Amino acid sequence: MPAVAGPRVHRVSVITIAFLAAFVLGVLTLIAADVFYRRPGVMLDAVLTALRSPEIRYAIRLSLITSGITLFLVVCVSVPIGYALSRYRFPGSVVLDAIVDLPIVLPPVVVGVSLLVFFRTAVGQGIESVPWLRFVYEPKGIVLCQFVMSASYGIRASKAAFDGVDRRLEALALTLGCTHGQAFRWVALPMARGGLAAGAVMAWARAVGIFGPLMVFTGAVRMKTEVMPTTVYLELSIGQVEPALAVSMLMLAIAMVALVLIHALGQAHRWWGT
Repeated sequence: MPAVAGPRVHRVSVITIAFLAAFVLGVLTLIAADVFYRRPGVMLDAVLTALRSPEIRYAIRLSLITSGITLFLVVCVSVPIGYALSRYRFPGSVVLDAIVDLPIVLPPVVVGVSLLVFFRTAVGQGIESVPWLRFVYEPKGIVLCQFVMSASYGIRASKAAFDGVDRRLEALALTLGCTHGQAFRWVALPMARGGLAAGAVMAWARAVGIFGPLMVFTGAVRMKTEVMPTTVYLELSIGQVEPALAVSMLMLAIAMVALVLIHALGQAHRWWGT
């Protein structure tokens, strides 16, 4: 890529970098406020005490289990849907694109209300009548909320990953005797792996952090439907700032690790040339 002509330091660069610095400083200030809410030793004791609590340990375990199941479901759904949106054009595709993105822009609490209303319809009540398919105020409902809120991120990332794969390579595989399934499995899928993995991590991080739909659809029942975001709410509601902050810092660490993975996978995606 040719170098941009002109001096490196100019009015536009100074203004834009100043905005960047101000935003980064604001984010770091919020993180520092969490970390230094108490003296480091006191804060560490509070974190360790919180992690020894049976309720909080249950919430962490349930968050990891439900988000892991959600991740598996999102991957199974987002890869074929992303490929279809990337490769095929049909009437109404613009509308379908918008519907796929709808959960991203909807207020999260609306998703919870919509799920609750659905399970009060005849179809929803029929599903709830099956003991092992009950979702409302049940741990399985957590997975459902997480899936609805995070699937769009996985689908959008999958579409972008397949958009970056040269279609001519798939066409070449077809001319060499591959079926469409083999071209997908041996050409498109391996070349999109970096973007697909980044999308999966993004969807998982989103699933771990949802709050609004859970409060409406599954509630926040101790040792039953309590996950990390609802633990923060429950602890704050009884004035326990330190345990809430401890769980918040754990979620912050998870989010940071997820973002590092996403950016690392994005760089690998470019290095592989996919």
